[in-house]
Amino acid sequence: MNERLLEILRIALAYRVSDIHFSLSENGSTLIEMRVDGKIRQLKSGEKDGRLFHYLMYRANLDVSSVFEPQTGSFEITVDGVRLSLRFAIMSAWKRTSGVLRILNSTHGITIDSLSRDEAVLRWMKRIPEMKNGLIIFSGPTGSGKTTALYTILDAVKERKIFTLEDPVEVIHENYVQLQVNEKQMGYAEGIRQLMRHDPDIIMIGEIRDSLAANMAVRSALTGHLVVTSLHSFSCIGAIGRMIELGVEKAALRSVLRGVSNQRLFRDEEGKRTGVYECLDENGIAYWFEKQCLPEGFKDIETKMAAAASGGLAPL
Repeated sequence: MNERLLEILRIALAYRVSDIHFSLSENGSTLIEMRVDGKIRQLKSGEKDGRLFHYLMYRANLDVSSVFEPQTGSFEITVDGVRLSLRFAIMSAWKRTSGVLRILNSTHGITIDSLSRDEAVLRWMKRIPEMKNGLIIFSGPTGSGKTTALYTILDAVKERKIFTLEDPVEVIHENYVQLQVNEKQMGYAEGIRQLMRHDPDIIMIGEIRDSLAANMAVRSALTGHLVVTSLHSFSCIGAIGRMIELGVEKAALRSVLRGVSNQRLFRDEEGKRTGVYECLDENGIAYWFEKQCLPEGFKDIETKMAAAASGGLAPL
């Protein structure tokens, strides 16, 4: 079973896949799928893939006698010299059990320079690790690479204490103090209170989904920390508007917001992924708050995407 698992993980790493989907039917057959370049691809079935599902449950320390109960566990494995942290989550569905194996440290080897081909965007990103305070928002639709961009930029930080609040922890990183928040045990408010006692330099909030997380992000930035986070939105202005919709006061947001980006994933001629970004720096943000419009010459995400497509890149 371990060899089959290693085979699947090698495929996932080759295509930079973070989630592997398993579907176990009542008769024991198992469907294995991955999302590659935005499309679901089915792996060729193995004779013992049904046993592989239970093997994953065993490795993740799940109760193998309770296949139909929602469960989540984690374990580590070495693939060709690379140590991977994995999380396996299962839940029961109609006549089958669904499982998702997530590679938690799938950003291994990615650098800021590999995130985009746009030199202006890269210059903006490389300034973030040097910032002392404020709020940076990475926005985009689901699957656009926001989490990868967040972690890649944090990887460039030197000699500063980084704390993360995540629901759940997406990527395991040995140099961060990572707190997992949830409604039952520790929410964002309590998480912020706890980590503030540990003198953080940078706070990463995995994703802003509600009013509490939005306000805690701004409040943390107001105390003099650098806060980086992600938000589901289709433009930079949409991200700012979303923060205001979530109850953040305009004056407070304006005073702490240092940068906003919006992104989409494309594939280049060699099949490698690259990001297309629109970015608002401090000057652009100040202009928008004052004029309620974007600076002259600002290229929005739609314009950037059209230019990328005409230049031979394919959207994912």
